[in-house]
Amino acid sequence: MVRVVCLAILAGLAANAVEPAEIGQVMPEWELQNWINSKPLKLSDLRGKVVLLRWWTAPGCHYCANTAPALNEFHRAYAKRGLAVIGVYHHKSDEPLDAKRVERAAKKFGFKFPVAIDPDWRTLNRWWLDRHKDAPFTSMSFLLDRQGTLRYVHPGGEYVKGDRDYREIKAHIERLLESR
Repeated sequence: MVRVVCLAILAGLAANAVEPAEIGQVMPEWELQNWINSKPLKLSDLRGKVVLLRWWTAPGCHYCANTAPALNEFHRAYAKRGLAVIGVYHHKSDEPLDAKRVERAAKKFGFKFPVAIDPDWRTLNRWWLDRHKDAPFTSMSFLLDRQGTLRYVHPGGEYVKGDRDYREIKAHIERLLESR
């Protein structure tokens, strides 16, 4: 009897475990902290909006610096139509994490949209890297529809106005903004 109860409990725990996401999956709540340009947000607060999350690091990530203008442009161009751009800092330096340095970097990049820190990469790992261990970059972008469903993943690196990746993510944003 005890064994049956233990197996039932373990099965229940396994059923509630959060698997890393795949395209078409509703994303689980994030674990972000130290919000800049915003009060703390939960993913569930953004239901009804298209959400673009970009993981970034600084100061030495040239991919992040090169992508910052596109993020700023998407925020300016589409926020009134329902796009929420969220910058998610993930710390890669050997130096201790300093939230004030993150804030200065976000300001240097010109970010006016909400920015938060992903401590110990908890959300990035749970959402993607736990399943996609061969991901070539960690400065990735995730695009969620108005219901919080993952619709597009940019695998990292950069997207710069005019390049193929920029055009592709812009087209995905516009398509999701048009759908209700």
